[in-house]
Amino acid sequence: MTFEHAMPRAVVVVPMHNEATVVADVVTELLTSFPVVVCVDDGSTDDSAAVARAAGAVVVPHPTNLGQGAALETGIRFALSLPAAEYVVTFDADGQHDVADARAMVERAAFRDLQVVLGSRFLGASREVPLARRLLLSGAVRFTRRTTGLALTDAHNGLRVLRRDAAEAVRLRLHGMSHASEILTLLARGGFSVEEHPVTIRYTDYSRTKGQRGYNALNILFDLAVNRMRAAA
Repeated sequence: MTFEHAMPRAVVVVPMHNEATVVADVVTELLTSFPVVVCVDDGSTDDSAAVARAAGAVVVPHPTNLGQGAALETGIRFALSLPAAEYVVTFDADGQHDVADARAMVERAAFRDLQVVLGSRFLGASREVPLARRLLLSGAVRFTRRTTGLALTDAHNGLRVLRRDAAEAVRLRLHGMSHASEILTLLARGGFSVEEHPVTIRYTDYSRTKGQRGYNALNILFDLAVNRMRAAA
């Protein structure tokens, strides 16, 4: 595979599970700005893999559903197997992220020589964050600051840019939703240069049904606590 864009050469990793109704639009939009999109099909029972492939993505399959963390781990390793990849971008499959934000984050990483740029909905224009989720995410942020030392405003945002050296250090063991806090712990331990970038989250009816329910926000705090205990073990 070759990279022909003038922007820093970045590979986008999209974990997906039963996203056939939306993933074509996500891939098509990403390919307007990024030369390679890797969709990791995490044991989907619908036509996600075929739809993503038809839209132009490289599809890497999991035969069974292993969880989003496992899908990210697979996608990151695949991206790093491409010698020309300088950055790895993680991007959700449900259409809640904006490709313009991802592009701006890669440009920021290159211009400021950053190893990591993390998206933050609380610095951007996401004004419709459900109140219960906003409160619980606020608690997750406080916990993350205390346990990692990272001065973040958003602890569970799936839009990230990792320079190759940082991506190589992110080896995920927690395969469920705990991966988000595990990534932050690994980045803090590695002493990587990290900045946040304002992003917009699109809270659509579809994205809400795919994981934006209030009770999932409770899982964020649980995941953070579990990951911290594992790190200390």
